[in-house]
Amino acid sequence: MSVASMLTYAAPDNVDWPAALWLSVGAVGGAVIGTRLLHVLPHRVLALLFAGIVLASAVRLFLATDADGRSALSATGLLALVAVGLLAGIVAGLFGVGGGIVLVPAMILLFGIPPVVAKGTSAAVIVPAAVMGTWRNRRLGNADLRAAAIVGAAGIVTAALGGTIAGTMSDQLSNVLFASLLVVVAGRLLWQLQRERTTRYSSGSGAGGA
Repeated sequence: MSVASMLTYAAPDNVDWPAALWLSVGAVGGAVIGTRLLHVLPHRVLALLFAGIVLASAVRLFLATDADGRSALSATGLLALVAVGLLAGIVAGLFGVGGGIVLVPAMILLFGIPPVVAKGTSAAVIVPAAVMGTWRNRRLGNADLRAAAIVGAAGIVTAALGGTIAGTMSDQLSNVLFASLLVVVAGRLLWQLQRERTTRYSSGSGAGGA
């Protein structure tokens, strides 16, 4: 799906390749760290923190943004890109969400990259990060490759279609739609945490009563 999306964005030159390279350096390393920390760090606390960051990014994207350039390859800019990629990889490894949830708003808000280019660049970064994350999770027994193959194959056409539509959108509409997606992702994560807490509480009460 990421490859199909990347090629769709790349055709009209909507991928910032230098930014993608440095983001990928961080993302691949982050995917390794994230999968390693999956069973070590307190998942609930991290999930709440992540949901808060996502909601804050969504609020900022709902406001007008000044995104009219591409990445500046200064030393500071390179380090910042690697750091953002690292965070995206860790988040993807820990929560099983696409790294684009972190990459796209970061590129728009921190680096002034246009939304359509940010999405295309994110798709390029996710390819190597997804390979590394899948390999690591497969070794740990956390991946169902059969399910992934079915979902991935079904999503190839729609991924290309989505990239094509994104190229025709205004920046403001693109930001609003992506911000809405962030709200949904954060809401789903919070709902899942509450459901897990309720399940644990019910199980504990049942055991106590028995």
